[in-house]
Amino acid sequence: MKKVVVLTGAGISAESGIATFRASDGLWENHRVEDVASPEGWARNPALVQEFYNQRRGAARQAQPNAGHRALVELEKAYEVVIVTQNVDDLHERAGSSHVIHLHGKLMEARSSRYEELVYPLTKDRIEMGELCERGHQLRPNIVWFGEAVPLIERAAEECATADVMLVVGTSLQVYPAAGLLHYLPSGRPLYVIDPSQPSTSRRGVQFIAEPATVGVPRVVRELLAQAAGPA
Repeated sequence: MKKVVVLTGAGISAESGIATFRASDGLWENHRVEDVASPEGWARNPALVQEFYNQRRGAARQAQPNAGHRALVELEKAYEVVIVTQNVDDLHERAGSSHVIHLHGKLMEARSSRYEELVYPLTKDRIEMGELCERGHQLRPNIVWFGEAVPLIERAAEECATADVMLVVGTSLQVYPAAGLLHYLPSGRPLYVIDPSQPSTSRRGVQFIAEPATVGVPRVVRELLAQAAGPA
């Protein structure tokens, strides 16, 4: 069975109504990104950071997987599919995808602010100040903030290096190290980039689909499933 690796970004979640970080104005839901998505912001005002992510969690629970998410689940009928996502929501899992790598953490998890290996699933939308890990330190969102290491990037690179096909969906290809994953795809393997803005890449042989995820992903999935089925 051939392997498809899919790198997804904020664009696919935005089509489900989840707000994205807009680099053009430096604000995320009316907050400076430095205040709510950095270790320095946490050190300055942890209560603000908690409340920001508590609100994001509630909004994410209200969102539903869209046609792009669902099409990637269909792809599993004929391919091994590995999704590498920059998104922190759980829309891929809720759609039914079985192998998802979250590069930037998971909104629906908490972790110790001191011991990053202590991670806890959340059954509610909120983490409160005063909620502690088992070793007595404040719980924080299990999110990889700007300036923090991306612990799963090597695993993602290994997946890309063994891919037969790669899809890039809803990402500007400006955020590293995730954008560098394209370079691990072996030369000559098909690469589809699905995004209305047609982000630039130095890689040759890219097939650009200048459509939103809800349109472009089902289209490419139909093509790949037809290829797997062979001649009629």
